[in-house]
Amino acid sequence: MKMTIQRASERGGANHGWLNAKHYFSFASYHNPEKVQFGLLRVLNDDAIAAGAGFPPHTHDNMEIVTIPLSGALQHKDNTGGEGVIKAGDVQIMSAGTGVQHSEFNASKTEDATLFQVWIFPKKRNIKPRYDQRTFDVNERANQWQIVVSPNETDNALWINQDARFALTKLAAGKELTYQNAFKGNGVYLVVVTGSVEIDGKKFNKRDAVGISEADQFTVTAAEDAELMAIEIPMN
Repeated sequence: MKMTIQRASERGGANHGWLNAKHYFSFASYHNPEKVQFGLLRVLNDDAIAAGAGFPPHTHDNMEIVTIPLSGALQHKDNTGGEGVIKAGDVQIMSAGTGVQHSEFNASKTEDATLFQVWIFPKKRNIKPRYDQRTFDVNERANQWQIVVSPNETDNALWINQDARFALTKLAAGKELTYQNAFKGNGVYLVVVTGSVEIDGKKFNKRDAVGISEADQFTVTAAEDAELMAIEIPMN
């Protein structure tokens, strides 16, 4: 098993006032040639958006974009007719495909919104742009993996144009949980959203991340109550 460790304190980022962004990979003004992507995972941003603020209309193409709110609410609107408000417990996906213009704004005038936004290179290029969102029961991720994004219909998750999968869990202190790859040869980028865990004798704290490759499964032990996000991704 190969582990590529990214400590929270080592992330890039910038505080623009209305946006406080932390980048796990090179993005915008932050560039680190050693941290460009993990397999086909290109962007993982940990964003805090001030009340009433947001991203005005901008364009993407040929990228699978997944947004997972952690607190507050986010308003999305795009030129394909897709729109909605997402909050903690919801997951949103957009296939930019041939090109889509969208905006994202904090839906509240009084509270900040926090979220993860993830960009993944698509399996098929130049598909028709699409948008989807779903509310998941967070109780169903207690001490087990809840699949929220997957190309497999049997996972009952949001569909993605890639052999990739997103799984979330809330793991109680002392509990162990094994992740088994859905696709042989894939890697997994694991983020500790809250709490702390141990993997293969190494400890990871809040917002630390580790890319795990050359293994089709691994086991996580919660050193304290923890929330985790696992992004399974093709490595090439």
